[in-house]
Amino acid sequence: MNALQSFLNIFNIPDLRKRIIFTFLLLAVYRLGAHIPTPGIDPGALHEFFRGTAGGALGFLDIFSGGALRRLSVFALGIMPYISASIILQLLTVVWPYLEKLSKEGEVGRKKITQYTRYGTVLLSVIQATGIAFWLEKQSPNGARLVPHPGWGFRLMTVLTLTTGTIFIMWVGEQITERGIGNGISLIIFAGIVVRMPSAIFGLFDQMRSGNLKLLTLLAILTFMVLIIAAIVFVERAQRRIPVQYAKRVVGRRVYGGQNTYLPLRINTGGVIPIIFAISIIQLPAYVAQLSGADWMKKVASSLGQGQPLYVLLYASGILFFCYFYTSIVFNPADTADNMRKYGGFIPGIRPGKKTADYIDTVLSRLTIIGALYLTCVALLPDFLASGFKVQSLPWIGPWLDTILPQFFTQGFNVPFYFGGTSLLIVVGVAMDTVQQVESKLVEHHYTGFLKKSRIRGRRG
Repeated sequence: MNALQSFLNIFNIPDLRKRIIFTFLLLAVYRLGAHIPTPGIDPGALHEFFRGTAGGALGFLDIFSGGALRRLSVFALGIMPYISASIILQLLTVVWPYLEKLSKEGEVGRKKITQYTRYGTVLLSVIQATGIAFWLEKQSPNGARLVPHPGWGFRLMTVLTLTTGTIFIMWVGEQITERGIGNGISLIIFAGIVVRMPSAIFGLFDQMRSGNLKLLTLLAILTFMVLIIAAIVFVERAQRRIPVQYAKRVVGRRVYGGQNTYLPLRINTGGVIPIIFAISIIQLPAYVAQLSGADWMKKVASSLGQGQPLYVLLYASGILFFCYFYTSIVFNPADTADNMRKYGGFIPGIRPGKKTADYIDTVLSRLTIIGALYLTCVALLPDFLASGFKVQSLPWIGPWLDTILPQFFTQGFNVPFYFGGTSLLIVVGVAMDTVQQVESKLVEHHYTGFLKKSRIRGRRG
């Protein structure tokens, strides 16, 4: 009853009500555009082609486009060019003094970096759309060409259509952030993933009617998903609180400081970014193999297929590396220690300055290991339960390992997971952020929020 009253309180606040309605309207426009096809493509041949490439690199990108890539709609590129441009700008901020200076200039610098991000989005969209146009002309599944009338007319139309679609999605995301309930880009990805839920549910029931899926297996799938979601919520909210004490300072007639607080360090500082980085690099050989058609590239791509030992090893190593790499970008222990010293803050038992920075860096490094292991398990466990790890492809020792290892390890449980670990991580994280945004608005207007005993903390990055 209290939760229902808290939900009804949303519509008692005019500003919050307008923001939520505005957000839903823009998300509806986004989902409508995901069904508008790109001109010049045979839809029947396209459907057959994507049926044969399910679960590969294109299938992963299709998650972020909300199925628009599978239909080659005007929003086929999705929001990934914007995300890639944002990540590139963040990386350049560390190595390029000009961008580093802009990042410290407050609102003016932020607007300038946002403008550069938009330019980078357009550039990446043009490059990707050009590659897709040339690649589509080469595809002919079962003898049916995806593009019945190839040529520069089709290429220019495809580049213009896909680039314009990405720019429009970027604008929609910015409007949701400014005039909606916030987290516009994240909500667009969230909507693209959640929209698959009805088809996934119907797919499970179809398998049950056909006898391919038993009731106990379905209950096991649901139980596993609930446990994964609970683990994601627990870890995303978990933080290591370092106690910080501020000394008293007298400025004029006022006394500042003299209070005890803490420095919160999240276990998963990088969010889902390390997974996106790692999977993008691993899937690069598959892209090149599809574009080039070389036999040796196809062999490399097959060895990096889902469930292959090399894929698992590089995926886990990539997540570990990018967890540390991205954490070092978004959190600087030296700057945090300097800011604490400027305002008279110190960690009890730790000397201010370099000793404090080293202590924070040590704690953050240990937390990053836990976060990297958590992300690796979330990303690989659903794939492992579905198809196992194909150790038989290992040279020399593969056949021997295949005979001694349990069958579930090499073949999995053949359980169909329609939502992978990465998708669940994004959905749960964005849902927590959105609830936190609505919660803060309710508290501002003196209404009871959804959570009384605690507050959901938003994710960084």
